[in-house]
Amino acid sequence: MPLNPTIEAVTDRIRARSKPSRDAYLDRMARAAEAGTVRAHLSCGNQAHAYAAMGADKDTLAAGRAPNLGIVTAYNDMLSAHQPFEHYPEKIRAAARAVGATAQVAGGVPAMCDGVTQGQPGMELSLFSRDTIALAAGVAMSHNCFDAAVYLGVCDKIVPGLIIAAATFGHVPTVFVPAGPMTSGLPNDEKSKIRQQFAKGEIGREELMKAEMASYHGPGTCTFYGTANTNQMLMEFMGLHLPGASFVNPGTPLREALTTASAQRALEITALGNDYRPAGQVLDERAFVNGMVGLMATGGSTNLVLHLPAMARAAGIHLTLEDFADISATVPLMAKVYPNGLADVNHFHAAGGLGFMIGELLDAGLLHDDVCTVSGDGLKRYAQEPKLRDGALVWEDGAGETLNDKILRPLSNPFQSTGGLAQLAGNLGQGVIKVSAVDPARHVIEAPARVFHDQADVKAAFQAGQLTEDTVVVVRFQGPAANGMPELHSLTPILSVLQDRGLKVALVTDGRMSGASGKVPAAIHVAPEAAKGGPLAKLRDGDRVRLDATKGTLDVLEPDFDSRTPVTIDLSANDFGIGRELFRVFRANVGDSTEGAGVVV
Repeated sequence: MPLNPTIEAVTDRIRARSKPSRDAYLDRMARAAEAGTVRAHLSCGNQAHAYAAMGADKDTLAAGRAPNLGIVTAYNDMLSAHQPFEHYPEKIRAAARAVGATAQVAGGVPAMCDGVTQGQPGMELSLFSRDTIALAAGVAMSHNCFDAAVYLGVCDKIVPGLIIAAATFGHVPTVFVPAGPMTSGLPNDEKSKIRQQFAKGEIGREELMKAEMASYHGPGTCTFYGTANTNQMLMEFMGLHLPGASFVNPGTPLREALTTASAQRALEITALGNDYRPAGQVLDERAFVNGMVGLMATGGSTNLVLHLPAMARAAGIHLTLEDFADISATVPLMAKVYPNGLADVNHFHAAGGLGFMIGELLDAGLLHDDVCTVSGDGLKRYAQEPKLRDGALVWEDGAGETLNDKILRPLSNPFQSTGGLAQLAGNLGQGVIKVSAVDPARHVIEAPARVFHDQADVKAAFQAGQLTEDTVVVVRFQGPAANGMPELHSLTPILSVLQDRGLKVALVTDGRMSGASGKVPAAIHVAPEAAKGGPLAKLRDGDRVRLDATKGTLDVLEPDFDSRTPVTIDLSANDFGIGRELFRVFRANVGDSTEGAGVVV
């Protein structure tokens, strides 16, 4: 099937606008590849430091003829998704030894759990943790002793931060190794209902705690389709996982086999062999377009509208909101996974999952097949799924049809004709809205604004019974320069209650919403942000605001709006507490959300 004209046009304009920076990037990567790993040039003293703790692997390392695999791990047991990584290094070292190679943990990177920090001061470090992870991974790889690398990471900012580092060290072949989702717990719709009951004061904390513990109950990624699982989808659509690796549960024989195979595949694609596949070659404009297609087809997290541009910039590629909007308008929504539906990612995987979806999109010309992946040439192999046959890992053709059309549908019968992400622009600035989970009757909201400077004030107004009419809730001074752009996901139950009471309600903010949010219309990432004098800083209580997701507009309907002077507020409280003082330099230098809110790229 020929490539869809819109997908081709978006790819061509990305390639054209990125040519100077991409050419410079590829030239740097080529020179780094020619120099090779520094291992070959280290003094004996340098090498002794690098190999001192490697036991039986010392002689192999010192000989310098076998490939050495660097492991960058985001392991901690604060994140259920990352807890399985605790023993991955020993498994990867064993996998390397089995093929005559070596592996070393190059370094660890921080990994914070947004589920813990939602609504807390620590959430103000969340977005900046992405750039911190990139820096930490860069330190790990700076020893330059590695012929290939495997990156162990799953969750929200971790994968994007690791991608930024992998692109920066783009001459090094790279395989991303997932841990898989936890098994299904309390159904997501029941969890959401209980959260709303708690918000209304109908149940106590004991009942809420019981429900939450039944939802998040074991090792593995949270099973809703938020940012973490959107990341895993991207790694397959962009060719950085082994095919079908994303949604295999932890601790299963297939998961163990995929981990071993990932390590050994990384060792097969080094410059020492005949199938050199450096990360910078995999991460080209076609891979990023494929990632955006996957984002729209699955109804993925809006956080990736921030992360993908930052990831791409590290590889010399420039993405714009227009690229996302045009792809969203072209790619149908094929999946309904919570919060877009009732199913979780385990149900999605069982219904045919990413393999079925990739096969359908390729057949329709909506994906680039002519890509370099860690698995080989062409994305078609990602329509296959891994199986264990007599203890051996093999890949077989995936489901040729959906096994549950309430969760996963073919392109001939999608849930929506578009991907459900819209660009918004108007006299309030530029932002995005995810409408894949929003009732079409709520795609246009016009109501008076109620302006807040803190999400806690929204909760207080709700508890005081002040939000009783149609309202556009505006939470400003939440952008990256103001306070690190925290997610405002803890407002979701409150806004959902107001909506369920029959009110027209929407959120407008220069902050973020969680990848798990979506049933209430939310114009997010609005830029320029209020702290930089953006239009949001001109809003007043009672102003008529119109959010129109069908036309892609976000406007204030007040004749004197443009002539107003933006308000300023004292943001000094954001400078201290729970580590915020350490990130003052990030807030002072961060880019706009429309360009990925990056600090290091």
